[in-house]
Amino acid sequence: MQDLIVEKRRHEIFQPEGGVPIKMWTQGVPVDDKAKDQLSKAAKMPFIYKWMAVMPDVHVGIGATIGSVIPTKGAIIPAAVGVDIGCGMMAVKTSLKATDLPDNLAGLRTELEKAIPHGMSKNRRGGRDQGAWENPAERIDQAWAGLVGDFELICAKYPKLKNTNNHKHLGTLGTGNHFVEVCLDEHNDVWIMLHSGSRGVGNAIGNHFIELARQDMQRHFINLPDKDLAYFPEGTEHFDDYWFAVGWAQRFAMTNREIMMENALKALRKIIPKAFDARVEAVNCHHNYVDRELHFGEEVLVTRKGAVRARLGEYGIIPGSMGAKSFIVRGLGNQQSFCSCSHGAGRVLSRTEAKKRYTVADQIAQTEGVECRKDADVIDEIPSAYKDIDAVMNAQSELVEVVYTLRQVVCVKG
Repeated sequence: MQDLIVEKRRHEIFQPEGGVPIKMWTQGVPVDDKAKDQLSKAAKMPFIYKWMAVMPDVHVGIGATIGSVIPTKGAIIPAAVGVDIGCGMMAVKTSLKATDLPDNLAGLRTELEKAIPHGMSKNRRGGRDQGAWENPAERIDQAWAGLVGDFELICAKYPKLKNTNNHKHLGTLGTGNHFVEVCLDEHNDVWIMLHSGSRGVGNAIGNHFIELARQDMQRHFINLPDKDLAYFPEGTEHFDDYWFAVGWAQRFAMTNREIMMENALKALRKIIPKAFDARVEAVNCHHNYVDRELHFGEEVLVTRKGAVRARLGEYGIIPGSMGAKSFIVRGLGNQQSFCSCSHGAGRVLSRTEAKKRYTVADQIAQTEGVECRKDADVIDEIPSAYKDIDAVMNAQSELVEVVYTLRQVVCVKG
């Protein structure tokens, strides 16, 4: 028996049988039954701390439910962190105004696409992947020099991770819902906002340790509600190895975004000769990651799968879809959510379903006024595939306050 209890006005408690409570900030937004089922399985794990928190962009994910906050004591679930380790957002406000931008933004989009490798080459037969650097610049080499030492320590024990896209993926965008955007806020100030993570090397680290956790469960005859809930107990060798590797991947992701932002600003300066300041207000935050945090007087491992930390006064970024609004927010420090908020609008249609349901004409109509790709390969990112961002923001009004509202005018996707 599963009961839904309304608590106060802004969130509900979902109580799975045999599991911890699940606190859900989802009033006014759709929640798929499959997502609830996936959440219920995670809630039954014996090391969940107090309760789980669910954000309004919640939807079914691979490994764990996207839009979930999973606090644990004494164990970590690699598949809950996922394979896009450290994926997150960065936004920078400039001193430019909308009137400083050219009337035709196609040239700016082209310059951004030249400055930041994006996408992925299919069937490249030994040639360069368009989403990687062929010859990394000195800035890339310098950043990699600060990461390579710990990476070599990881590879010394797990050699298969060495033959991955690592150095040449630093400062690159990727595919899917990763993007670089030029935006305007409600004061017509120009922003650059981008979304990416730890790229090929993070994917390899995530997949390797997810499989290792599954093997550990089999070796110790541990039955799970779902194989993706395989875990490492704290104090074990694999826990320590994973903690070191996931922390490294999160640093890679943070650096990746910083380098992309530097190159995006260079592209903007090429198009706009006027001198301007950047980083007037800058945010760089993860939304797929794990960290040690203090909650209710105890140290807890907090895994945020598609969720942003929102401690009191802490800035975060909640993007909408292509053609929709995005938000720079400030955390309200809500302890019931383990100081978290959503990481975006959240999908209501799978990528496959979106491509079946919509056409290029629909994509063109829904991204009117945005300089972006409008072809069959990006229909899966059409705004209608996502929840209503206004409803999502309303559902989490006790988690964050809006500082800036952004609308994109240029969008680069892989």
